[in-house]
Amino acid sequence: MANLQDLILQQVKKAAGNVEIPSNVQNTVLNGLSDSIFGSFKQTATKPGGIEQIKNLLTGASNAASSPVTALAGQLFANNILKNLKLGNVLNTKLASLIPTVIASLSGFIKDQDGDGDVDLNDILITLKGGNKSSGGGLLGGILGGIFGRK
Repeated sequence: MANLQDLILQQVKKAAGNVEIPSNVQNTVLNGLSDSIFGSFKQTATKPGGIEQIKNLLTGASNAASSPVTALAGQLFANNILKNLKLGNVLNTKLASLIPTVIASLSGFIKDQDGDGDVDLNDILITLKGGNKSSGGGLLGGILGGIFGRK
């Protein structure tokens, strides 16, 4: 899952470029945003219908701003990071508003990779692996193992 984590962190850094984050907490904030979004994907994937919600976000079929995945990421960020840093309401609001922006930037990331005419779980797995179709079975185990904390 390092590919997805890396992609999320890249998008977090890009989105946070215009927000003045105190240098002494910048890494904590950026990693916290990334971890919260990734954690939301992991938790959502374990719920009924969760994979479909993630697929809809990553394909652009659903709006990031109104997604339960985005809301969960915001809760995780607020509870695990912002509460402990005490940066003030204005900065907290700016930082929390980056979550839907980052998740929306992931929209369209998943395309039809296997040529079957639709975007499905297999396409998500192929894309996250970097477009390598040949490693399907091991890839599925590795990706799902990463989501569920197993190798």
